Amino acid sequence: MTTKTKTAPFRADHVGSLLRPDVLHKARQQFKEGLISKQDLRDIETSEIKRIVDKQIEVGLELVTDGEFRRRFWHTDFLEHLNGITGYVPDTGYLFKGEETERYNIKNTGKVSFNPDHPFIEDYKVFQDIVAGRAVAKQTIPSPNQLFHTDIRDHSIYPDIEDFAADVIQAYKDAIQAFYDAGVRYLQLDDVYIATLSSPDTKFDGEHSREFLIDLARRVINGVLEGKPEDLTVTTHLCRGNYRSTYMFGGSYDLIAQDLLAKEKVDGFFLEYDDERSGTFEPLKYIPNDGPRVVLGVVTSKFGELEDKDAVISRIEEASKYISLDQICLSPQCGFASTHHGNKLTEEEQWEKLRFIVDVAKTVWPQA
Repeated sequence: MTTKTKTAPFRADHVGSLLRPDVLHKARQQFKEGLISKQDLRDIETSEIKRIVDKQIEVGLELVTDGEFRRRFWHTDFLEHLNGITGYVPDTGYLFKGEETERYNIKNTGKVSFNPDHPFIEDYKVFQDIVAGRAVAKQTIPSPNQLFHTDIRDHSIYPDIEDFAADVIQAYKDAIQAFYDAGVRYLQLDDVYIATLSSPDTKFDGEHSREFLIDLARRVINGVLEGKPEDLTVTTHLCRGNYRSTYMFGGSYDLIAQDLLAKEKVDGFFLEYDDERSGTFEPLKYIPNDGPRVVLGVVTSKFGELEDKDAVISRIEEASKYISLDQICLSPQCGFASTHHGNKLTEEEQWEKLRFIVDVAKTVWPQA
């Protein structure tokens, strides 16, 4: 099928983060050392965002992001600006394959609510002005489910997880409305937590079962999306970890497919399928016909070597055995720099990956 599709997610899309340039790394260090002001740093960030917006349009994308250039980490920068959530330095980082992450995390320190002065709202307004209608300005934020990792909720504040969930849902409903009022029409919720629920290696603390937590994760997302504006597209990206080209865990989508993939009321799923850790495409059969689009992450963002075009097209064809080709889109499996460290490839290799995705999409969906 070659139905013309101009709404998000796009046939050629991308998850969001881009490699931070050396000038930005240098500016961050200078700010840390007190050599430049916060405004100086912000001006450099804005200049680099302008550059990478132009570059994304140049390679043929219909959507652009700010590359997450104002963030250190894909999730903590947003979450620590919610009321009741605080950033801190733990004793250890997350353990990835062969590497421990930089030590930083968030924890629950009070009743959770949306902060109307959240800096991401103003950041988006500046970003939208930069884009100036030349493409769709996509906003990415961590999923509300990120707050349900076992080491985050303070049980003395929220003895009942359902009360915690209710406040998280309301905080995110208020956040979504604030982003919408600022002009956002394409919003992505990045979700490692749901992916952990799909991993057989994930251990549970005994308080709640995997089945309960899968059900709760769906209820949280659907609660957040209840009553959202009709012209706001919301997608979710399921990630198994992305830190300096390493990963945290594996596992197919089998354990979550019949609940989350079948019943989550998002407009699209960005799913990682760049290696054998992701399993087969068979779980896609649970996604409703004419329901959410599936953005296949069959092109890796972890390494610079370019995939074979025929092989990628073959994988798209394989996926179309389980879900209509008209519901499929293409992207890298994750961002290129989920943290400020970035993955192990060059900026030019990053742009070549995105050009490649645009080229493949034009071949598979020539009328898109």
